[in-house]
Amino acid sequence: MITHDLRLLADAIYDKKGEHAVSLDLRAIDGAITDFFMVCDGSNTTQVGAIADNIAEKMKEEGHTLYRSQGEGNNFWIIQDYGNIVVHIFLKEYREFYRLEELWADVPRKEYKERRVPKAAADKTQE
Repeated sequence: MITHDLRLLADAIYDKKGEHAVSLDLRAIDGAITDFFMVCDGSNTTQVGAIADNIAEKMKEEGHTLYRSQGEGNNFWIIQDYGNIVVHIFLKEYREFYRLEELWADVPRKEYKERRVPKAAADKTQE
């Protein structure tokens, strides 16, 4: 189920043209506040907000509860807590400055790519 949820998050990120979606597996860390971090970035504050909104909508559709969210006031770094997954949506410059992934460099990580619909399938959906 977690694999599905992480992929759902990555798709929600890429739906709004977010970049560099990465999950960090924190399950082996004693005392970790969550099982996974999902980290991504956007190129401007409007995009960061749109990514956060899309994630919240998609997770709600799947029955997930957003327990806490912070950062919507300025959209530099939005954090969404879904219990076993905490999502970090950064403005690109803030991600580079805080380097969250480097703090957790010793945990397993997975990079997600945008799923692309083959051109023939995309043409059929537009008919």
